[in-house]
Amino acid sequence: MAEELVAKDSVTKVPAAHVPVVGRPFALVQEPPGQQTAAGERAADDTTTAGADTPGVPDDPEIRAYVHDYFAMTDALPFPSVVLDPGWGVAHTNPAYDALFGAVGPHPTAMPDDNFLRFVLFHPDAASVLAEHETAWCLPLLAQFAEAYADDESAPGLQDIRREIADDPIMDAAFRLGLPHWVEAVGDAAVHHDGALRHLRHPDPERGRTSCRLVSESPRTLRKFGLRRLTLVLRETEPSAARRGRAHLSVVPTR
Repeated sequence: MAEELVAKDSVTKVPAAHVPVVGRPFALVQEPPGQQTAAGERAADDTTTAGADTPGVPDDPEIRAYVHDYFAMTDALPFPSVVLDPGWGVAHTNPAYDALFGAVGPHPTAMPDDNFLRFVLFHPDAASVLAEHETAWCLPLLAQFAEAYADDESAPGLQDIRREIADDPIMDAAFRLGLPHWVEAVGDAAVHHDGALRHLRHPDPERGRTSCRLVSESPRTLRKFGLRRLTLVLRETEPSAARRGRAHLSVVPTR
């Protein structure tokens, strides 16, 4: 993450420079049998056990049936959609989401169908899909993470992510020093992203560089177990002329 975020006078603008790669080597983590080793590869029994192994969901047939049906509804959406747990762990993805991140290479801890926050922060391929990666995706998700971590520093998943942030001196300095000033300047929109517009580079050449609206929702039944769904509602492909006219990036895009 750019060093300008560390200084107070960088709260309002960030240069439109090449986004640095924040990924780094990790100790190899063994994946449980049946899980994916590359983006877009689903477990063989995924369609038959949807909802059966979702963490935090009780072993109640009615609730399991609801979760199964909710996942089936998510699969029917034409837009990329993912169900997340409180630590941004991925409980379910739909085919459109898998297609969006299908070209992402393997990574031991930061796959988009394993943990969305880790993917955004630590995967070296994240910027190839998430346009304006640093300003439009990293900063807002870091702000959400900071709020969650402040509420419960003891949460094991959040502790692990905080340690990985600390392992990167530039990201750690931005998290500790620059982020609080940015959140203060931006206000509520820094943490609450429902309805925000973000830019993408879709692997489908017919879409290419495009934008999406983030729709975050958590029905009452899922909310009981800390689950929420994030959908990226794809919009019209951006004309190249509009891209050429953009001289700089805002810290947070205008909604």
